[in-house]
Amino acid sequence: MKKLFLTLTAAVALTFAAKAQTEQGKLFLGGSVGYNYNKVNGTDHSNQDFNIVPNIGYFINDNFAIGTGIGYSYGQYYNGQDLKVKQGAFVVAPFARAYKGNEMFKFFGQLSVPMAWGNTKVDGTKVSTTASYGVQVSPGLAFFPHKNVGIELSVRGLYYGNDRIKNEGTGAKTITNSFGLASDFFAPQLGVQFYF
Repeated sequence: MKKLFLTLTAAVALTFAAKAQTEQGKLFLGGSVGYNYNKVNGTDHSNQDFNIVPNIGYFINDNFAIGTGIGYSYGQYYNGQDLKVKQGAFVVAPFARAYKGNEMFKFFGQLSVPMAWGNTKVDGTKVSTTASYGVQVSPGLAFFPHKNVGIELSVRGLYYGNDRIKNEGTGAKTITNSFGLASDFFAPQLGVQFYF
């Protein structure tokens, strides 16, 4: 009888703790950080990319959150004429996210609107300004090893992007639209969120 009581108590505690992760009024913090570096053999040239976009979300209802990510991305590479190209952008990515599942595993779908504004410099001279706008629907899975920690695997999913480049010298504008479905399950994004 004592073992049955302890088992039931543990089950109720686990259910309550799991519900507390994604219930109305709770917050979660997380984000993404990325770095890539490669060197071209036989030259002094190297390419590198860096981005950091922390995010915060708030559960407006049980299992439904809204939030935003705010950060910066930077890239540096050499073009075909041995000129150093640097690209930097301020990034904002508001999102809405819905969860469905049990106390340990929850599937989620996220609708985000990533935006970025920046510029491109060649050997220190600003040559263009850039603006990017998009919409993205991403599926994922969250695993909760602890009531305050969620480990996430997600894929990019369905997306639309609109990139605008304005040449500083001529004033000419280039607009590129992209649309696709990126569901590469062999290259998922890994993330960690902290729930409060």
